[in-house]
Amino acid sequence: MTTTDPIADMLTRIRNANMVSHSTVDVPASKLKIQLAKLLKEEGYIADYEVKEAGKFQVISITLKYEANGRPVITKLERISKPGLRHYSKAKNLQKVLGGMGVAIVSTPKGLLTDRKARKENVGGEVLCYVY
Repeated sequence: MTTTDPIADMLTRIRNANMVSHSTVDVPASKLKIQLAKLLKEEGYIADYEVKEAGKFQVISITLKYEANGRPVITKLERISKPGLRHYSKAKNLQKVLGGMGVAIVSTPKGLLTDRKARKENVGGEVLCYVY
């Protein structure tokens, strides 16, 4: 099965698993999705991820992170740039998400970066999503 927007599909799977308090969620793998999972782990939004073989395909098994009271760490995942309407931004014009409490994930020539790293390295790109 092919999807027109694989990033939105990944974010939706994570969002849905968070709503029903699943401990893990499986997502079809790609290089971009693995980089995105790595960034989410580095920023502390997910506990861990693992790339597994599922037949001839690879799957990313994402372990979700919850607070002590059982509430999910990820409050909101919002897709910004869509296939029908791409959203590009220069480094100086990157918005701070929730006053710096959240993270914007930007696809740059240097790979996927958070908005903070993109501003620090003075590189812009396509704003994929907001996470907070």
